Amino acid sequence: MLVIAKRYMKDTALAEDAMQEGFIKAFQKLAQFKGDVTFGAWLKRIVINTCLDTIKAQKAVWTGINEEVMSVVDDQDHTVPDGTTVNEVKTAIANLPEKYRLVTQMFYLEGYDHSEIASIMNISEAASRTCLFRGKSQIKKQLKHLDHGTGY
Repeated sequence: MLVIAKRYMKDTALAEDAMQEGFIKAFQKLAQFKGDVTFGAWLKRIVINTCLDTIKAQKAVWTGINEEVMSVVDDQDHTVPDGTTVNEVKTAIANLPEKYRLVTQMFYLEGYDHSEIASIMNISEAASRTCLFRGKSQIKKQLKHLDHGTGY
């Protein structure tokens, strides 16, 4: 769970705090665990929600996404240049602006779909798709140098 928390929190100490708080919440709500998903998946969701709550509390104001100017693009291209390592992709995701980083992490690293992301982040599915599309575009720009084999 610490690895999960570190994906969302930039500071290791904050990740440890969020993980511990997530464990406490899970223990307090253990009676609510229905067994419709694995215990690990249930705990993971609590830890992620705790991380997101911490991020929101630090910002104090969660800036909404203007959906009127967004266009939803259903881009199914999930490829990166050949030879790209997992660490390079994770680093590229970590360098994204927060709203794109959170959606991209939840989609690719946690396996959530857009309806789950929308529910967790309190945004529309269209906003989730758009953030993912824009996040992928920025990742591809960051990794573009690998496509030419220059190593820069």
